[in-house]
Amino acid sequence: MKEEDLKGLENKLWEAADKMRGAVPVSSYKFIVLGLIFLKYISDSFEEKYQELVEEGFGLENDRDSYMAENIFYVPAKARWEYLNAHSKDTNIGQTIDEALEEIEKENPTLRGVLIKQYNSPDYKNVNLGELIDVFTNIKIGNKEAQDKDILGRIYEYFLGQFASNELQKGGEFYTPACLVRTMVECIEPYKGRIYDPACGSGGMFVQSMKFIQRHQGNINDLNIFGQEKNPTTWKLAKMNLAIRGLNNEGLGKFADDTFHNDLHKDLKADFVLANPPFNISDWGQEKLVDDPRWKYGTPPKGNANFAWVQHMVSKLSINGKAAIILANGSLSSNTGGEGEIRKELIEAERDGDLVDCIIAMPSNLFYTVTIPCSIWILNRNKKQKGKTLFIDARNLGTMVTRKLRELSENDIEKIASTYHNFQNNKDYVDIAGFCKVATIDEIKENNYVLTPGRYVGAEEQEDDGIPFEEKMKTLTSELAKQFEESHELEDEIRKNLEDIGYGI
Repeated sequence: MKEEDLKGLENKLWEAADKMRGAVPVSSYKFIVLGLIFLKYISDSFEEKYQELVEEGFGLENDRDSYMAENIFYVPAKARWEYLNAHSKDTNIGQTIDEALEEIEKENPTLRGVLIKQYNSPDYKNVNLGELIDVFTNIKIGNKEAQDKDILGRIYEYFLGQFASNELQKGGEFYTPACLVRTMVECIEPYKGRIYDPACGSGGMFVQSMKFIQRHQGNINDLNIFGQEKNPTTWKLAKMNLAIRGLNNEGLGKFADDTFHNDLHKDLKADFVLANPPFNISDWGQEKLVDDPRWKYGTPPKGNANFAWVQHMVSKLSINGKAAIILANGSLSSNTGGEGEIRKELIEAERDGDLVDCIIAMPSNLFYTVTIPCSIWILNRNKKQKGKTLFIDARNLGTMVTRKLRELSENDIEKIASTYHNFQNNKDYVDIAGFCKVATIDEIKENNYVLTPGRYVGAEEQEDDGIPFEEKMKTLTSELAKQFEESHELEDEIRKNLEDIGYGI
């Protein structure tokens, strides 16, 4: 998206929030807006297909199968945005919206029990729903162009980052930027098999995996999805997100729950794990899980859940399983609460050790609401390069598309992924100073098991301009002498001027 488009979208979202100010608590904003955004999304998608069918002239515009064939929800007449907009100023608009959601659930079984139907609630009597409908009427969210640009994802990320209650942390817990997920997916290549995300948010990891399969002419039905999400509203959104895209959402369970304390997939062995768990959670209930069998490499500290997440995911990997995990950069070097020992065991434990295949340091400003940098850990139960780890420093990649948002280009993603694949296949790989370096376990041990890529890749080599060293020194010395002479001339001039006005030095 262009900067002006992003700014315009932000202004619309701010306008929507501003219209609710004082009518309901800030914590209720997300319940109200996300439901309307979902309605707009499926209505846009339906309307685009509807018009195509009308133009074809075969009278199939009211045939449900014509929509289902392309994974488009059938939207009954009284649930379409056009109808809601026409009745937006009615006093019973809240009831009309709830009835629209009911109708959509009846027509689309995968959405039953998922949609949030509370617009007619007394709690929202002071919200001018008609004005909110007006705000979103002219924003295209669900047509093909908007889907390609992931407008829906950007709206979720921005809105929840700015206005959600404190129960949702900033930094990507709810929505991980598409370019970051693309990097992970391109590295571990989830063509088919079981894919798992224990902190799945709105389901972005699964969506990007689906897109990866489509780009490579695979069959999305070869992917079996499993996930878990603690926040009930976010869990419902993930269910909707998968259903919208024709993906089976049963693997997200029948309810939201805490992955650490009620694992809904205890016997799962996944071929792929993709996750962006919330960074540095301190209150994760460690005291109730001290002897948990998942802590094979050491009990995670009470004050930070980073290595609890890592070990939980490792416990889910099949014998050939791969994981790509986003973690805060502190996890690369911290020794607090035994984290250094856990990291050491992941690297060199005699049994099931040597799991760390690649560490990628990512740029800052990738998240829509915070500037915090992060790293991607690629763990592999069946490493092709035993006893070695690839370090990639990608901090200089990406382009600032707005004053505060960076995006990775297709070339950036390809550069990272191809470097990893070349390393894995031991073909066409070379260390590049300042960007990538293969280190042995012994080298990592010499660095006290710190996994910060910058420590291994070194500084970027400067291009040789062909000028001999002696000549460079001669030129530098001449320039310094000239600057010194000029400074003395300036000093003499100042002294003379001061003397002329009676201030001798």
